Amino acid sequence: MGHVIKNKKAIITRIRRIKGQASSLETAVETGEDCLKVLQQVAAIRGAVNGLMSELLEDHIREHLLDEHADSDTRKNDLDEVITVIRSYLK
Repeated sequence: MGHVIKNKKAIITRIRRIKGQASSLETAVETGEDCLKVLQQVAAIRGAVNGLMSELLEDHIREHLLDEHADSDTRKNDLDEVITVIRSYLK
């Protein structure tokens, strides 16, 4: 995903935020935090990961599948790869 470099700072910021949320979740579980707070933290992490996936996927589609200079075989291969990633993500 070479095009990620264009948005690298924003992507890294999102990843670090997710790492912070995961660390908070670990602490909450270790300290015996209320179940509802733990579940809310899991939901927040899931939302953050979904947002990151959405952004990366959109950038990838725009960069590769909408490339006017790419031939049809390249586009088909890129599309197949995106479909594979989406399927694995949704499992």
